Amino acid sequence: MSAPAIQPPADLIDKLVSLCKQRGFVFPSSEIYGGIGALYDFGPLGVRLRANIRKAWWKSMVEERDDIEPIETSIIMNSRVWEASGHVSGFSDPLCDCTGTCRRRWREDNLPGERRARGKPADASGCPECGGVLTAPRQFNLMFKTFIGPVEDSASQVYLRPETAQGIFVNFSNVLNATRRRLPFGIAQNGRSFRNEISPGNFVFRLREFEQMEMEFFCEPGTDLDWHTYWCDARLRWYVESLGVRESQLRLRVHDQKELSHYSTATSDIEYLYPFGWGELEGVADRTDFDLGVHAQHSGRDLSYFDTAGNRRFIPYVIEPAVGVDRIFITLLVDAYDEDVVRDEKRVVMHLHPDLAPVQVAVLPLSKKAILCEPARRIERDLRRHFATEYDETQSIGKRYRRQDEIGTPLAITFDFDSLEDNAVTIRERDAMTQVRVPVANLQTALADQLDDCRKRAAARASG
Repeated sequence: MSAPAIQPPADLIDKLVSLCKQRGFVFPSSEIYGGIGALYDFGPLGVRLRANIRKAWWKSMVEERDDIEPIETSIIMNSRVWEASGHVSGFSDPLCDCTGTCRRRWREDNLPGERRARGKPADASGCPECGGVLTAPRQFNLMFKTFIGPVEDSASQVYLRPETAQGIFVNFSNVLNATRRRLPFGIAQNGRSFRNEISPGNFVFRLREFEQMEMEFFCEPGTDLDWHTYWCDARLRWYVESLGVRESQLRLRVHDQKELSHYSTATSDIEYLYPFGWGELEGVADRTDFDLGVHAQHSGRDLSYFDTAGNRRFIPYVIEPAVGVDRIFITLLVDAYDEDVVRDEKRVVMHLHPDLAPVQVAVLPLSKKAILCEPARRIERDLRRHFATEYDETQSIGKRYRRQDEIGTPLAITFDFDSLEDNAVTIRERDAMTQVRVPVANLQTALADQLDDCRKRAAARASG
């Protein structure tokens, strides 16, 4: 049984914002012009971490399975897609305006949480920020509009997609015919989506431009609830076993009937305990036959499936596990962040899983003298074919260790003056800060073995 959940300190998000900018994970978009709300740019380390997240999801969802096909669909689609799916008429949130001093806009359903985050009672009245009177809620459509062609009129109006799922549904027959798949099978993709969020926040937790990883699993009606249970269990295990997220900080929350979307007969959220409370990490929804049904109706195309064994034709049901790269990104940072004291000084360390860390192996010559730097650089060049590496020769060795700890590097190699004599280096491990001397000739094997040990420690930390 895992340990009880512990809510991270309220100031952790602020610490992560500072660390991410300083170390090159995340920058405010257009910062030199004052920035733009809920949009961020990802720096060198952020790009590497996000790439590792995508790789882990793709490996688990596509490469290691024989029942899921990949697809990549357009960001801009025919507007009739969004009319058929109900997004044009119904993809909206309740919006309230503050008439007080701050003049902010709020999602009505988020008001209790916004008040709690500011130390106020969830059921208090008025604006969470300034206490001003709020207007009655009105519906606000979240899709970004744009136009195709030189004339901006209703005929040329299109939308930036608010989700990647519809691109999968409208290509169901194409994939089915091209691959000759039999049910059950899935179609997966990752890509950018856009939502004009009313009150985004909590750093990269809720953005206006974000990257989704979604899979639609098509199955026979009547088997859908079993598959929903299967995917809830599989996805929850993935965070613990593959990403090293602490099991104690995760939970599966089943939506009650009032929460269910109009197309869903069952939905569960995998939630994580963030500094601002429990929040959705990934959703797993039983979308029934709604999407294929409405697209068949509006397009006039046959999107049914013919079951040769049963000699019958039907619209498949769909189970959808859906998650954002950015949501996993912030979850990993929150889950990995730790502070301890080493020699009376505070040390910040990121306990990132070694397969996710932007840098797996750092090569650090003891000093900037050429006699050490040149062979250290050669070692790093040789290793980068096998590991994600970084070379760093600036500042003292202690400060360089601290920087690698902050960005989550599992292993650091020190090339010192003794290395010139014994042709060996010191490998330092991030979490326990243990050190071992290894011959350069055996370095690749020693690093691979130590990374395996790091994976075992990550698994032990995740299981609690």
